[in-house]
Amino acid sequence: MTGMFAISKAGHDKGRMYVILKEDGEYVYLADGRIRTVENPKKKKKKHIQPVKSGIDEALAAKLKSAQTIYNEEIKFAIKVRAK
Repeated sequence: MTGMFAISKAGHDKGRMYVILKEDGEYVYLADGRIRTVENPKKKKKKHIQPVKSGIDEALAAKLKSAQTIYNEEIKFAIKVRAK
């Protein structure tokens, strides 16, 4: 699931789109580049998100898998392009 887009299904952020940064058991760590940055990702249970199957940002996924630095601007741009 790492690198996929996900939409929050529950909580005060319901309906917001994120990028999944990493998985940890039943939790995922999400960032949107604005409120939830790479430095401070949101920890959310997998059952509270809806992964978007039709889109993975290949550049972000490759960076996450190779443990390269990801910038908030890259996440914001990927979400903006995906939302169109």
